[in-house]
Order: sequence, then structure tokens, then C-alpha cells
Amino acid sequence: MKERPHLIPSIIAILMLLGSLGHWPYGYYTLLRFIVCGTSAYIAFIAYSNRSTWAVWVFAIMAVLFNPIAPFYLGREIWQVVDFISAILIIIGVIRVRKPQKG
Repeated sequence: MKERPHLIPSIIAILMLLGSLGHWPYGYYTLLRFIVCGTSAYIAFIAYSNRSTWAVWVFAIMAVLFNPIAPFYLGREIWQVVDFISAILIIIGVIRVRKPQKG
């Protein structure tokens, strides 16, 4: 668990992203933006510390896409595809991105 400090926020983000494929009130999607943006930024930071360039780019772009301050307005069908792909990318991030070892 110490080498994957992003595991719990990632699981929450994955579950919410997959849950967003259903119909929810607007507040759910606002909360989803906060959680996915924060989780993506955190994974990008860990990836940067680990010198994993591909993950820094992928999760930084996800953090910008899901940012709640200046949201992107896309159609429901497009967001469903983006949400599903984002859930898969976070799963890959959990598997591939680890906290750097000190020493």
C-alpha cells in the first residue's frame, strides 16, 4: 500500500466514472469532476516524481479535462465515452505508476 498511495482515491474515481454511465442529478457530475481532477493530478504528481513521462501527460490532460473550475461542455454521449476511457486509464495508472523508492 505504501508504494501505491493513490489506490483508494483511484478506486473511488473509477467507481464514480463507471457509475456516471447511468442517469444522475447534475450534482453527481460536479462531484465526479472534483474527484477525477484531484485523483488525476495526484497520479500525475506521483508519475512526475517517478519520471514516468507518459503518465504525467495522460493524467495532466485528464486533470484539465475534468477540472471543475472551467469545465468543458460536451454532449452526454461524448462524456460517456470519455468517462469509460478515463476509468480504464486510471486502472492502468494504478497498475503502472508506483511511488518512487528512496535510496
